[in-house]
Amino acid sequence: MAVTVKIKAPGQRACSERDAKGELCCGHLKRWYTPDEETLKVVGREAEIYRCERCHTLYKPAPTDDSSAGLRYEPRPVSLLGGFLRKKSAART
Repeated sequence: MAVTVKIKAPGQRACSERDAKGELCCGHLKRWYTPDEETLKVVGREAEIYRCERCHTLYKPAPTDDSSAGLRYEPRPVSLLGGFLRKKSAART
């Protein structure tokens, strides 16, 4: 059986695969930490891969996805009250 991998859209958290009737799967996409050997040959050992919990469709993250679910987000400092602090700009000083 051939392994096919789809690219998930930025911020996508549900599966967009359609079944034989044309209905969306809508299963949650979960990070897959233990792929089988056949999948590792296709995507590589260090690849970030997600799998639908219902239909087991495989997804790779989009290169432009900067969400907190991915690894490419920018950490921001938080105040004691729980709000995010703004970066000081040169014009405000």
